[in-house]
Amino acid sequence: MSQLAIFGGEKAVKTVNEDMLKWPIITKEDEAAVLDVLRTANMSGTDITKKFEREFADWIGVKYALGFNNGTASLLGAMFGVGVKKGDEIICPSVTYWASCLQAMTLGATVVFANVKKDTLCIDPDDIEKKITPRTKAIVAVHYLAHPCDMDRIMEIAKKHNLKVIEDLSHAQGGYYKGKRLGTIGDAAGISMMTGKSFAIGEGGMLITNDRTVYERAIALGSYERFTAENITDEELKPYMGLPLGGYKFRMHQMSSAVGRVQLKYYDERCAEIRKAMNYFWDLLEGVPGIRPHRVDESTGSTMAGFYAPHGIYVSEELGGLSVTRFCEAVRAEGVLDCTPGCNSALHTHALFQTADVYGDGVPTRIANSPEDIRKLDDNLEPAEKIGTMIYGVPWLKKFIPSEIEEYANAYKKVAENYKELLEGDPGNPPRIGGWHFFKHTKKDDK
Repeated sequence: MSQLAIFGGEKAVKTVNEDMLKWPIITKEDEAAVLDVLRTANMSGTDITKKFEREFADWIGVKYALGFNNGTASLLGAMFGVGVKKGDEIICPSVTYWASCLQAMTLGATVVFANVKKDTLCIDPDDIEKKITPRTKAIVAVHYLAHPCDMDRIMEIAKKHNLKVIEDLSHAQGGYYKGKRLGTIGDAAGISMMTGKSFAIGEGGMLITNDRTVYERAIALGSYERFTAENITDEELKPYMGLPLGGYKFRMHQMSSAVGRVQLKYYDERCAEIRKAMNYFWDLLEGVPGIRPHRVDESTGSTMAGFYAPHGIYVSEELGGLSVTRFCEAVRAEGVLDCTPGCNSALHTHALFQTADVYGDGVPTRIANSPEDIRKLDDNLEPAEKIGTMIYGVPWLKKFIPSEIEEYANAYKKVAENYKELLEGDPGNPPRIGGWHFFKHTKKDDK
């Protein structure tokens, strides 16, 4: 066995190819589209955005798409669109980015957290049923780290209890669940398209739905220039046309929509190569102790879309109890800078969801509009609370170059096979692994 790099051995990763990890792919065509918007002073219009919406809706297979300035706003639009209001509850996985649920509190709704499954890292349908109350209005199904949720179970539960389903497609744009496009299965979906995502247009979001009422309500919330007789058929909305019901201005910037139209042309092709590369990486690690892939069996008709923010499942007991922190440190020494422990921390453990009185209600905002203290349902949320010790990052490979992929895979294999050398002096894991933002999407870390 070769010596680990952390102890002075040769690194497993010898090839540094920026194109292997670079994303998004920006070409002269993207640049020309943006320059046209700038030169015609059309940044705040909607004509290009409307074309992008129609093309995106046709591509993903829905009747309606509505552009937003970011994914957070698109998910708020989805919540308002399906009728989430003061006193309602939404059920969301605790392990996700905060924008899957936090904005519901601006509607006066209460966020109830559900557990996640150890293998998929997505919301656990069994726990959803335990969290339903007479006030539950919607389930937020987050396709976390590009892995599809168990949508059959979720839709079955929703039908049984007459609930709405909002898909958070921010990690899985273009993915499939058993042959169905993700985002088209629930009542509505919100999608982030910021620079770091697999479908990246700069900064922007998209709401998609097949329900005309959801679409019109989302328009009414924050697209005042669309809130006109031309677009609104709902009699309850008509008296208020002209001004945004939420007092928000959510339209997509047209430089972003211009980039989106170009990116859409090549997205499926680029994602197919990413999946080919990532699946080859995981195939090379099949059977290595302590390492489990976080991916789907594509023979079922499901896919990991663009494999956004890929991670693996860590099984510490197979490596003598070696901490994921020490494991990742050793893999980084082999030349894999993306190998960091953890993912998004469990949201229910953040003080904002426990004690913060944001709007001056005299009680924590999360429970201000609930007749009972729903925080009691946060008990026994494992593995959510221990998720940081179970997850490690892997490189997001954009090109299928077998020799280079093999170097990355060998780094993980080398560390796993030499784990005994790392046990001595293992400091263990810190109290918290991961974070509230966790994934860095800028060239420089925020200061």
